Amino acid sequence: MLKLFIKLSVFLIIISFLSSCVTSKTINYLQEPGFKIPAYKDSISFTDYRLRTGDRLYVRIFSTDDMTNALFNAGAVGNMGVSMMGGGSDLYTYLVEQNGSIIFPMIGEVPVVGNTIRQATIILEKAIEPLFKFSSVELRVLNRSFSVIGNGNSAFVSMPQEKINIFKALAMAGDVGMFDDRSRIRVLRETDKGVQIKMFDLRSIDLLHSEYFYIEPNDVIYIQPLNEQFFRITTLPALISTVISTFSFGVLIYNSATRIANPTTSN
Repeated sequence: MLKLFIKLSVFLIIISFLSSCVTSKTINYLQEPGFKIPAYKDSISFTDYRLRTGDRLYVRIFSTDDMTNALFNAGAVGNMGVSMMGGGSDLYTYLVEQNGSIIFPMIGEVPVVGNTIRQATIILEKAIEPLFKFSSVELRVLNRSFSVIGNGNSAFVSMPQEKINIFKALAMAGDVGMFDDRSRIRVLRETDKGVQIKMFDLRSIDLLHSEYFYIEPNDVIYIQPLNEQFFRITTLPALISTVISTFSFGVLIYNSATRIANPTTSN
């Protein structure tokens, strides 16, 4: 009976470790599509970010005329030129209103929603051209950021540039943990049609040419834990210790059950 119990315990331990094993196939990046790793056939290039309501734009006018520079770049109040203590670029910040426009001094409403930064710059330059010629516009989106949540690895990260791929984004947030599931990464993305959830396999090399490769401002990246993380064993000493502990516990349970079933033999 004892031998049968020992064999059964060893068998169960082996099955548990095999089912809980984290292999290189589970965590390595840029793998060729195959078993459990999907292929993303469509090649999609990076698309420029299009302005949305709620965006805050840095706008500054450059002109050969000092009066023009002073007029447009001195800051203002209300929803245009919202300034904060400390000055800086916030002196030239304009909020994209719900109607899709910014309110610019002496110009009024300038529609920018749905346009790229380059397109919005051209629109604004044309809007001020009738009043002041030989002027140019610098326009940027402020407060670009994305978030990473899941499995205790949460971060709110500012975007230093517009073009950031998913690998760089995760590296900026502290990378993906060994026991995080790379096969089901989800991105929550705000669009004109509402919030969309995109799920992809971070391990696939085809990701480089898919719509998932680049993130956008305000994206939320969700990382869930692996199912195979019950033991969380990463080193050989930890494996040996776990096996010994499990076996010892099994022997203790067996001895206790034997004494209960045969109380006379213990006397």
